[in-house]
Amino acid sequence: MLRCLMGVALAGLPAVATAYLREELHGSTHARAAGLYIGGTALGGMAGRLVTGYAGELAGWRWALGAAALLALACAIVVRRMLPESRHFSPAPTGVGAMLAMARRAVADRALVGLYVIGGCSVGALVAMLNVIGFRLEAPPFGLGLGAASPVFLVYPLGTLSAAAFGRLADRIGRRAVLPIGTVVAVAGAVLTLSSSLPVLVAGLSLLVIGFFAVHGVASGWVPARAHAGGVSAGRAASFYTFTYYLGASIFGSPGAKVWTGVGWSGVVALTVTLLLVTGALALRLRVTRQIAAR
Repeated sequence: MLRCLMGVALAGLPAVATAYLREELHGSTHARAAGLYIGGTALGGMAGRLVTGYAGELAGWRWALGAAALLALACAIVVRRMLPESRHFSPAPTGVGAMLAMARRAVADRALVGLYVIGGCSVGALVAMLNVIGFRLEAPPFGLGLGAASPVFLVYPLGTLSAAAFGRLADRIGRRAVLPIGTVVAVAGAVLTLSSSLPVLVAGLSLLVIGFFAVHGVASGWVPARAHAGGVSAGRAASFYTFTYYLGASIFGSPGAKVWTGVGWSGVVALTVTLLLVTGALALRLRVTRQIAAR
């Protein structure tokens, strides 16, 4: 129950953050800013896994969660002190009827729905693999301990660079052109992890992280931009994206562990690639969807 409440609290952050960026920054920088924001979440993902990995090995899982909580609290204090106040925020009606009407509009646009599903499938692919990679590194032929396996998550900063770089590229050539490229990179990375060579596996994991954060950065920034252009609440659309994003992580994270137990790593790779192929198909579909937002 406590973990459920934690998820409810955390889920509001990216929805508010992406809407804030769209409101406060110039339109020509939206994709780049969203990429930088998603790149920051990559650093957070790395820090959380490293902190909990080492703390868990030294003192148990309770102290591991406590260490992650202290890190999050420190970040919250920094944000509260440094984040500029909103200058262009326009409050939306808060009545139940108005909220339901806006929610219906947020799911009536097929492009927005496609972006929601892209978020869910892409993160599902990443989580399915990352949830199990530690078990594979502990098993033969690698035989690493928990502490020795944790540094593999140092590939996360590549996601930071990827999200920022693909965000800049999206501002130059358009989100429609960039989104499929990230998917191809992620698929190539997932396939490379089939290798029994540790350097090749790490290289594959690196490409998966690069491709995922390229997709996630572009898609999450596209949602509020398209929503605003279509007269939909950017915050509401971002909330739907966040909902499907975490739903995908929840739905496909557990099957990844079951596939590992029943089939092995090849099954995990097959699940990951399947989800990424769905992501790629939707990304290609968005290339021919009617454009209402700038590129």
